[in-house]
Amino acid sequence: MSIEHAAARLAAAEHRRDLHARFAPVFARIAAESATREAERTLPFDQVEWLRETGFLAVQVPVEFGGLGATTVEFFELLIALAEADSNLPQLLRAHFTTVESWLVREPGERREFWLRQIAGGAMFGNATHERSAAAVGTYQTALSRENGRARLDGTKHYSTGSIYADWILVTATDAETGEQVSVTVAADAVGVDRRDDWDGFGQRLTGSGTTVFTDVTIDPEHIDVAHASTPSHITGFLELVLLASIAGVGRAALRDARDFVASRTRVYSQGVGTSAREDPLVQQVIGQISGLVFAAESAVLAAAAVVGEASDLAQLEAARGTATAPELTPESVRESTRAIRAAETAAVRAQLQVPDLVLRATTALFEVGGASATARERNLDRHWRNARVLSSHNPVIYQARALGDDLLNGDGLLFTWATGEGTPTTTT
Repeated sequence: MSIEHAAARLAAAEHRRDLHARFAPVFARIAAESATREAERTLPFDQVEWLRETGFLAVQVPVEFGGLGATTVEFFELLIALAEADSNLPQLLRAHFTTVESWLVREPGERREFWLRQIAGGAMFGNATHERSAAAVGTYQTALSRENGRARLDGTKHYSTGSIYADWILVTATDAETGEQVSVTVAADAVGVDRRDDWDGFGQRLTGSGTTVFTDVTIDPEHIDVAHASTPSHITGFLELVLLASIAGVGRAALRDARDFVASRTRVYSQGVGTSAREDPLVQQVIGQISGLVFAAESAVLAAAAVVGEASDLAQLEAARGTATAPELTPESVRESTRAIRAAETAAVRAQLQVPDLVLRATTALFEVGGASATARERNLDRHWRNARVLSSHNPVIYQARALGDDLLNGDGLLFTWATGEGTPTTTT
């Protein structure tokens, strides 16, 4: 190893330690009342503000634009730690962090710099994509129309995760003039925007994944973009990893609470061989097994994050082609970018095929260490299984397993687009 290489690795390790040290106090503060918030369904508006104040919303943003410049792996390490504190927060920030990632890989220019600096200043994004309409798969009844030089948005969205906490909402719609799918950035407090807290899932109860209604909302033409959802990109893998990091964090929380529960127990079973629960070999075995499951889940997420990070770095280089300091675009670089995108999606899918199962096993094994007392409602330990189960229901594993098998056998199975609707499904690869 060269001196330069060693110095670079030491600097990277120091940056990673600084990031973890910066956010550890706020994560601990968030964790302190997380069980109570979930039990009482108290939405974490304060906790989102704490993250905003500490700069966590801009952790991915390059330092030159006012952010903290975290690498992809550093970012997902922090996301797992946040999910251990409260798994609702990484999921409700999923659209936000994906928006940041999308701007990072856009062509350098005034628009990119504007939004990255807005985010560095604390701006937060939410999501409004899915519909429960009778529209066909992959189409939207939410419409962008124009009249007398004014653009307007009308429609109803469901599962609008994070939008009740956000400053800006990313909305997918159909352009009434062209029939094209568009992505519209809407101010969350604009006239005609109605954000409703009506998410009723049995887990992840605080993500704000409810209904958003847009009625005659005036849209700035600068905030309208053609949607590129069907274009293969590492963003698909990034999106999946945010959910998987949230699930891995649930596993860490389950391990933490299992240890705390056993440490607090003074009563033992007559069949046990220890004078306390913590000294019982069978209880020790369960804690060890949970630890192994959680380690495997976290390791899978971070291994995939490294591959997604490589694709992200290449995408940023590709986006900068043509600028004064960027290298020229070559056929080889195009092939490398395509390879990296496919590798990122493959890694994310492989992680998805393992992480939910590992953590659901861990959150079930948790109840082996305490008998009926572990099920007391006041402990709220069942939230870990419920949260992991709901998180695992996104982009169902059964489809991902088939897609990966198809790709390995036939070379064309990876799924870069997810949509729901009525009629005959169409698959975009």
